[in-house]
Amino acid sequence: MLEYKQVIVIRVDLNMGKGKLSSQAAHASVEAMEKTKIKFLEWVEEWKQTGTQKVVLKIGSEKELLELFETVKKEIPTALIKDAGRTQIKAGSATCIGIGPAPENLVNKFTGKLKLL
Repeated sequence: MLEYKQVIVIRVDLNMGKGKLSSQAAHASVEAMEKTKIKFLEWVEEWKQTGTQKVVLKIGSEKELLELFETVKKEIPTALIKDAGRTQIKAGSATCIGIGPAPENLVNKFTGKLKLL
């Protein structure tokens, strides 16, 4: 049986506070799941049946985040989150991406070298 997971990749160079970081991660999780439902409903259903595993990873810059986003979105539904600019960050700044849920081996192909947040 395939294992499924969702990965959130967050920029650490923005030095977001814990609350801001948490809300950005939540936005990425929900938006990525909604995108995945459209194309791969069976992935979402399997993920829900197996505990909705989520992993939060870190990345060092906007450039790295955007490069990862462009690569991953070709194979897995991926959400790019840009901040509204109401609190700590400049409006339009890319803060994180949400990937999947998708088969774990597929997600790991893109995120396996990133470190846990």
